[in-house]
Amino acid sequence: MPARVHEFDWPDRAVIGTIGLPGARTFYLQVRSGTRVVSIALEKQQSALLAEKIDEILDQLITVEGNRFSVPTSTPPQLVDNDDLEAVEEHFRTGAMSLGWDPTTAQVVLEAYPVTEVDADGIDEMPDEDGAPETEMLVLRMPVGTARAFAQRTREVVGAGRPACPFCGYPIDADGHTCILPED
Repeated sequence: MPARVHEFDWPDRAVIGTIGLPGARTFYLQVRSGTRVVSIALEKQQSALLAEKIDEILDQLITVEGNRFSVPTSTPPQLVDNDDLEAVEEHFRTGAMSLGWDPTTAQVVLEAYPVTEVDADGIDEMPDEDGAPETEMLVLRMPVGTARAFAQRTREVVGAGRPACPFCGYPIDADGHTCILPED
């Protein structure tokens, strides 16, 4: 069975957002183009790394001599998006991701693939009703300004979780925290 590809070129919206309270949040990458909305779940660490790597790509482009792309050093104000996620219907939970640059369209390209389970035979995909492996993926192409705004918002969302304990560095839950300090 061919892969079902959720492809977004020049999306109307691409954001990381969460559902739930700090300590029990689920992170989503949500993309909208017109009325089509795709939401994929991912881990907090994946979100943080994604923001970091997008900024690295954009910062590197700025330093390229003769760069013909107008890469912003910060988020353009008109691209700031602090709105909540739209209605979330999870399409899949993200496993592997790839990130790159397409100089022909001046876009950051993100590909996200679902978590796969490896069975005893070494097949790494779950079969559908016909017995054929069912695969899905997201391909998101973002212009540089949108990518910079995406990275900024993602860092803010990741940072809005539970505060860290000043002694041990572990998160402090709403119902308290037992700090276990290392012995000297």
